[in-house]
Amino acid sequence: MGTFIDARTSQNASYANSIAVPILVVNTPQLFGQIGLVSQDELATNLRVLLKGTISLQLPLALLGITITIVRGTLPTDPVVYTATSTFNLSVLAPQVITFSADDFNPPVTPQLTYTAFVSSNLLGTIRVGPESFDGILVSD
Repeated sequence: MGTFIDARTSQNASYANSIAVPILVVNTPQLFGQIGLVSQDELATNLRVLLKGTISLQLPLALLGITITIVRGTLPTDPVVYTATSTFNLSVLAPQVITFSADDFNPPVTPQLTYTAFVSSNLLGTIRVGPESFDGILVSD
């Protein structure tokens, strides 16, 4: 049975259509969530981080790929924990909600583990419209 160590939430937009943030550069990660989990515990062994989130996007009328990337750190070049690409077709008119769930097994024991969620699009015209949420729970054996 796991032992709870810490949990955090990054709630960038709570409601549908509450923001309008365009993705202005193709295939370039744009931050939409970041959390820091306090992880230094002398008794902590076999750490596991459970991550989940959601992001809603208004897409242009074209074949489009949206990529979600989660890193352990703050930069897109930091160690990747999770990445997934969803492809949407021309018939999509309403905002699309993307949800994800990821895990990081045995991360290093440091004073704080930081996780950052990025979104990127392979086509201009994508707009982040909300809701946007990213959260994580740190547990150990």
